[in-house]
Amino acid sequence: MKKILTQSTIKTCELDHLPTSVLTHCLDDLLPHLTSIINDSLHSGLFPSAFKSAIVKPLLKKTTLNPEILKNYRPVSNLSFLSKILEKVVLRQLSNHLLTNNLFYSHQSAYRAGHSTETALLKIVNDLLSALDEDKVSLLSLLDLSAAFDTIDHSILLSRLSYSFGISDTVLAWFTSYLTDRTQTISVNGSKSLPAPLHYGVPQGSVLGPILFVLYTQPLSKIIQHHSLYHHSFSDDNQLYISANLAQLQEIIRTSQSCISDVQAWMHNNKLQLNPDKTEMILITSKHNQKSLSLPFSVDLNGTSIHLSS
Repeated sequence: MKKILTQSTIKTCELDHLPTSVLTHCLDDLLPHLTSIINDSLHSGLFPSAFKSAIVKPLLKKTTLNPEILKNYRPVSNLSFLSKILEKVVLRQLSNHLLTNNLFYSHQSAYRAGHSTETALLKIVNDLLSALDEDKVSLLSLLDLSAAFDTIDHSILLSRLSYSFGISDTVLAWFTSYLTDRTQTISVNGSKSLPAPLHYGVPQGSVLGPILFVLYTQPLSKIIQHHSLYHHSFSDDNQLYISANLAQLQEIIRTSQSCISDVQAWMHNNKLQLNPDKTEMILITSKHNQKSLSLPFSVDLNGTSIHLSS
């Protein structure tokens, strides 16, 4: 507990009854009591009700975006310091369980050691360059989800944790408690909304939210593999790619279209949605082969045509 606390970023949320700086200054005296609170939560399978509130302050995704358009904001949840400490304890145990039992999909980066944005980029670029060396063309599809963390269905997630990842009994009860009866208050320019219940999703800004999303969407890998596409994932970003000889270009276009359609259907059944505005495709080929291509072409996604990106 002391190691987790001292390595955590010292931030105070307005939901904290005690400033985080005071807590860390008195850590030696408070540590036995904090450890007792954490252990009681784990043993009982209950996430404390006091930790289930969030204050959401919308943040502009990029400074260059129009602040008048609401979809340009990211709804990041400000959570109490101790609630995130409890989540970090659970994350360590959950990650250890997944790694020990080889339950992570091999091409999922993030949330485990040695799997970063850098390793994801190296893997994809290496595969595409290897295909170029073999005089092949590659079609790369970059899928983007709309409000990915906000629409997760709790019952589906809990069922997946149980049947796919061996989480049961008190541990499953703890995750059930963690997901249910949560509320959020929106804060904009000093004005606050009334607390609203959260029936779906995992909080953006939480410690466990990203890894729970990864486990929720892991079945996608089997769908993509069924179509014989390579793919790599980083949180809610999915890169699909397929390579073939130039003469087979139309075939890999049809294969990619079919795969994306099945991905889209799975997402619809699991309360997720692809964002056609940010989903892109690019053709990777040599300058020599590019002269022989009949471009442009597009792929239909939920009634929207995804055109080839330059």
